[in-house]
Amino acid sequence: MEPKPDRYGRIAYRSLIDWPQRLKREAPLLQRVLAGAPSRRVLDLGCGTGEHARLLASLGFEPTGVDASPAQLEAAREADPQGRYVQGSLTDLAGLVEAGQGGALCVGNTLPHLTEEADLRRCFEGLASRLLPGGLFLLQTLNYDRILDRGERALPAVVLPGADGAETVFLRLMTARPGGRLTFTPVRLRWCPGVQPPVEVVSAEEVQLRAWRRAEVEALLAAAGFEVREALGTMTGEPWSPASSDLVLVVEKLSQG
Repeated sequence: MEPKPDRYGRIAYRSLIDWPQRLKREAPLLQRVLAGAPSRRVLDLGCGTGEHARLLASLGFEPTGVDASPAQLEAAREADPQGRYVQGSLTDLAGLVEAGQGGALCVGNTLPHLTEEADLRRCFEGLASRLLPGGLFLLQTLNYDRILDRGERALPAVVLPGADGAETVFLRLMTARPGGRLTFTPVRLRWCPGVQPPVEVVSAEEVQLRAWRRAEVEALLAAAGFEVREALGTMTGEPWSPASSDLVLVVEKLSQG
């Protein structure tokens, strides 16, 4: 069987995000949530190129990054040769990482890559088996309740400085499909006004996602032994509303027995 294509490996993900500013915004919430974890050992699920894992390490935590993309993990290890990174699916957490973790985060809209209910259930059950009682889980996705209800087709464009006077434009297009599915199309453009052509496509991919609604996620978390402590609308801590940009859940693993 041929391996699945590493679609995100063909996108220069690290260069498409202003990481210093993003981590500066998100660090207070990460610190607040994980400060109450029963252990400093934490999991970064869907760690990508490892920026959040390195931030957590700088804050005194002991992170292990998990990601399915070989290319993303290669970049993470290049930036942090001493870091702990594991390649594999989030449906296989019970076999990938050690038990006794104090907390976990899954941000960057990673969860929608699990498109089947059975897969999301396995992810949550596997995570529960790795966390200590009272372990904390910070989960972020886009607010798909809003996206689906409003029929939104794109996220705001990101424009970043490029080379040779050009700029990089990052587009994220979305097409809703039956059964809560979503075709996500990340597009990287080179934009150089005054040159013909002024815009060139550098890369474009299609990724099939699941537009998980809040109620669906919370029901599966509860079935796996978690309890939602907070529902936020951004990674800077604003309360969730139907119009929020994100869904951010702060979840606790309940004590067994």
